[in-house]
Amino acid sequence: MRLGRSKRVELGFALLACLTVLAAGAAWLAPYDPTRQELAAALSAPAPNHPMGQDTLGRDILSRVIYGTRVSLAVGLTTVIISLAIGGTVGAVAGYAGGWVDDLLMRAVDALLAFPGLLLAIALTGVLGPSLHNVILALCLIGWTGYARLTRGEVRRLREREFVEAAQALGAPGRRILLHHLVPLLGAPLLVQATFGMAGAIVAEASLSFLGLGTQPPTPSWGAMLNDGRPFVLIAPHLTIFPGLAIMVTILGLNFLGDGLRDRFDVRPPIDLWR
Repeated sequence: MRLGRSKRVELGFALLACLTVLAAGAAWLAPYDPTRQELAAALSAPAPNHPMGQDTLGRDILSRVIYGTRVSLAVGLTTVIISLAIGGTVGAVAGYAGGWVDDLLMRAVDALLAFPGLLLAIALTGVLGPSLHNVILALCLIGWTGYARLTRGEVRRLREREFVEAAQALGAPGRRILLHHLVPLLGAPLLVQATFGMAGAIVAEASLSFLGLGTQPPTPSWGAMLNDGRPFVLIAPHLTIFPGLAIMVTILGLNFLGDGLRDRFDVRPPIDLWR
């Protein structure tokens, strides 16, 4: 049975709110220190005192999943904010100015879009070195292009409207028209794009951490946890099941929220940032 528009928004918002509470209250909600080792209990299956079991070093998986929420949400939110600021500015200027300014900025965007997003992020983090800051930098260098294209298209469509022509006839400068008349109308499509963009950034961070290019030990990361449990998937599947479920629930919540907002605001489908 398909969920209604309002139900998808509510479910997506509820899942995202729960994850935010977990991230903010990790120090109080996690039952153990995520770096605490019990080598004698390595690879222990789920039990009442460790509901998600223990990893190869005897660390509590539930605690590490909770702390991993901080990394995923921090990367997703930071990447979206920076990418939206850069891409929105570039796209608005290109769309309103037109001419050679539009051609120059959009050719730069096309050059970046010619490369698969995740592969370019892998190359950048490989050059810069594995760390959380470099992951965010790499994702931002790629992620702003989708927002630029979306903003440029919306501004080009809106600048032909009657209210823009009226403002121009009254002598309003281009900067004022852009900031006070066009930018406020971009909120809905950019919000939908940001929701899907955050989901893509979280998956990209998990992929980079899985390859050892993201968050470094002992900081918990869902992608790194999947990589640590990969050699033991047949004898201790809980090492990969629970971080995998955490990624799935997070992406599912963001996609529900994005789908619901897209239908509510009646905007075009978002641009895929990580194709």
